[in-house]
Amino acid sequence: MSKDAYIYKALPGSPDGSLLFVFHGTGADESQLLSLGRDLAPQATIVSPRGDVSEHGAARFFRRTGEGVYDMGDLARATDKMVGFVKAHVEAAKPSSVLGLGYSNGANILASVVFAAPSLFDAAVLMHPLIPFEPEIEGSLAGRRILVTAGRRDPICPPNLTSRLEAYLRADGADVTVEWHDGGHEVQSNEIEAARRFLSATPIEGA
Repeated sequence: MSKDAYIYKALPGSPDGSLLFVFHGTGADESQLLSLGRDLAPQATIVSPRGDVSEHGAARFFRRTGEGVYDMGDLARATDKMVGFVKAHVEAAKPSSVLGLGYSNGANILASVVFAAPSLFDAAVLMHPLIPFEPEIEGSLAGRRILVTAGRRDPICPPNLTSRLEAYLRADGADVTVEWHDGGHEVQSNEIEAARRFLSATPIEGA
C-alpha cells in the first residue's frame, strides 16, 4: 500500500523519534487531533489520515448501517487499507516506536488494526471505542500497551462494552490500562493526562 492511500496531514518530529498516528472521530477530519498529538508527544512525527467514507457528508473510516451497527465487510476493507497505509509510513520513517491514538470512530479503526496486525503498534490509545463484536485477533497482543478511556454515562459507547473490550484485550496478553470519567462521549482532562503519561512511558525500541 501507499503512503498516499489516504488524504492526510503530517507534522515532523525528531528524526529518530516515535511515529504517532492519530485517527479522528465521525464528522471531523485530519486536523482534529493534530494539536493534541503534538501536545501529548512533542518529539514525535505525527500522521493524521482522513476517513475515506462519507456518511451524509461526515467523514468516517468505515461504513455503518446504524448507531453501533457496523458494515463488517467495509470494516474489513478499511482495516486492510489502514494496515497498508501505516506500514508504508513506518517503512519510510523507521521510527523508534509506533504509537496510535484514536477517538470514537478513529478509536474503532485503530482497534481493528490492532486486532488485525498486533505487532504494528507498540502502544495505542483508544478514546471512547465501541467494539460491538467479538474481535478475532490475528496473533498475540502480548507485550502491547493499550490505554482505553471511557465515560461512565457515554450514550454511544456503553460502559459494559468498554469492560468487555478490556477483557478481550487482557485475555490476549495486552498490557491494558482503563481511564474512566463520569461523563459521556466527550474527552475530559483526566483522559488527556492519562494519555500523556501513557505515551511518555512508551519505551524506545532496543532500549
